[in-house]
Amino acid sequence: MKNAKKYLVLSLLAFTIMSCSSDTNSTAANNVTLAFVNTFGDLPLLLGDKNATNATVNTSAEGQVHHFSELKYVISNIRLVKNDGKEIPYNINNLDLGATVIDQAKIETLQYVLRDIPKGEYKKIKFGLGVRNDLNTLNQTKFPLFYAAAGANDTQMMWEWGTGYRFTKIEGFYEADHKELSIHTGSTIEDGEEGKSVQGVDAYRDVTLDLPILARVGDKTPKIVIKADFIHLLSGKSNTIKLSTGTGSDDNATPNVHTAVQMVKFVDNLGGNGSSDLSGMFSVLRVENN
Repeated sequence: MKNAKKYLVLSLLAFTIMSCSSDTNSTAANNVTLAFVNTFGDLPLLLGDKNATNATVNTSAEGQVHHFSELKYVISNIRLVKNDGKEIPYNINNLDLGATVIDQAKIETLQYVLRDIPKGEYKKIKFGLGVRNDLNTLNQTKFPLFYAAAGANDTQMMWEWGTGYRFTKIEGFYEADHKELSIHTGSTIEDGEEGKSVQGVDAYRDVTLDLPILARVGDKTPKIVIKADFIHLLSGKSNTIKLSTGTGSDDNATPNVHTAVQMVKFVDNLGGNGSSDLSGMFSVLRVENN
């Protein structure tokens, strides 16, 4: 009887130790940080006004010198892809919890934390540049946090004339005489039958990036450092663009003038064309498994 009790106690002790060890070593979920680095090539992108001497300057493939005074873009519809190919969506239908405005003038916006990502090894990241058509309606009631962030006076990521969001907003200057550069992208609406509005140009782009090493979520909280190289704005994989100011159909330097056809050239350069180019200006610099 004594031996039976002894074995029972030992068994319970072993079970307790195994359970504690299992609880200690297994983490169901953890955070992943997306860190965005905006550049002109290998140079960190510094903003500046018309006569700035410290702003980062780039020369396009067409030989046009330019720099930016404002740079903002929307990231949404984020998905992480496990090593086995399974996609893990991150609040893809909730702009308050799963979308953000990257603003080069606000350092705190350059890092975006994805919370409670399931444990596992991840090999890819997917995200949208802009907002999917089914969510691209200004809705202060449904998504008050994103609405406030996108509509703030110092953000202005809403169309004044439409019902949707701006996806990118770039202000700056080009050529020696500092002509104004103002490039805004976003999906458009058109008048359909019986005066009903229908989808026009779809400026949303889905970006897919391979990770150079696996992001290991669990006991690690990885940081994925994503480079957005704005050399691609004018000198992209899809289009080589020459800026011109005017009121013609080929003029493209200001949003109140350039046509949807001209806008799509910028969209394809920044976010990819959706077919042969799925990365646009984006690439992953590194993964830090901390």
